[in-house]
Amino acid sequence: MPEAYIVSARRTAGGRRKGRLASWHPADLGALVLDALVAESGVDPAAIDDVIIGCVSQVGEQTFAFGRNVVLASGLPDSVPAVTIDRQCGSSQQALHFAAQAVMSGMQDIVIAGGVESMTRVPMGSAITLAQAGGIGADPFPASIKERFGVDWFNQFVGAQMIADKYGFTREQHDRFALESHRRAAAAADSGAFAAEIVPVPVTDAEGQQIVHDRDEGIRADSTLESIGSVKLLSETGTLSAATASQICDGASGVLIASEAAVKAHGLTPIARVVNLAVTAGDPVIMLEEPIPATRRVLQRAGLTMADIDLFEVNEAFASIPMAWAQALDADPARLNVNGGAIALGHPLGATGTKLTATLIHALKARGGRYGLQTMCEGGGISNASVFEVL
Repeated sequence: MPEAYIVSARRTAGGRRKGRLASWHPADLGALVLDALVAESGVDPAAIDDVIIGCVSQVGEQTFAFGRNVVLASGLPDSVPAVTIDRQCGSSQQALHFAAQAVMSGMQDIVIAGGVESMTRVPMGSAITLAQAGGIGADPFPASIKERFGVDWFNQFVGAQMIADKYGFTREQHDRFALESHRRAAAAADSGAFAAEIVPVPVTDAEGQQIVHDRDEGIRADSTLESIGSVKLLSETGTLSAATASQICDGASGVLIASEAAVKAHGLTPIARVVNLAVTAGDPVIMLEEPIPATRRVLQRAGLTMADIDLFEVNEAFASIPMAWAQALDADPARLNVNGGAIALGHPLGATGTKLTATLIHALKARGGRYGLQTMCEGGGISNASVFEVL
């Protein structure tokens, strides 16, 4: 089977809600990443066969063929097509899967996969809110689904707590995990570990000064167990709080994927190889436990074991998710989210998939690792899992 190579993997630093990236139209933010991928790779932009953009809240500024608008806002010629996809939080990881599959099938040679989400300008749940305001149907779950699963709504907060209860996690364990996420993220940012993956974004600060946004805005280097423990729980009987959940975030990310023929023809330098890919689905009520079987599936397909993987990226939607994943798979915590995760760095929904890919590949290169595995929980009880080999 033909290989799919990652030639460039970049992301913006995360922006807090109403923070430094709030003034950026999401199409322009995505365009900035596309241009950075092209500039770093040195590829002729006219040679790009397709652009696949993940985005969850496809409404308002993130609608009307949003992926195409990202291309039109960029320096790419208007001959480059694009499409927008939604696999909830895994949207841009699925974009990467589609791009790699197109290259590995031999149907395309150079594809950009990425994602954009401005959670400031297009808040989570905007589509439902606008539908309700407009007096049109806003419930995505028909009676047939509600009766089948015995719920009125599929709730990620409920699912995260169900997982915490299933694995017996306490509030203190969640709080300590969150504290470590901030500690690792702060250490990575201070050491320059993110420098190679971050696309600097010009912004205007509160004083009206032109500055460059190149540090994840959600990192709280001064976090303590006491400060995290003081945050109100999401439910009175639960163990999770906003401090142990992913941060609302604005951001964009992307990877440029090329075939072996394109690498040779355009003189490209791959940084990683796509080893294998998997997507699985399970219980939509507990919803967020699916990264466990997805990991097992992709390892089996790749002919690898947990011991073969040097670093893992498991999205920190809630602390209970990577904690349950690590317990179920007997993973080494020292190899998991080594530069922090979404609790500290933010979770820009549709952009998080290729954001994690950029962080994983650059962390592997910096540490001299070979294999990396990335997975994340997604709405509806779905999960993508990907294995990469650094070159």
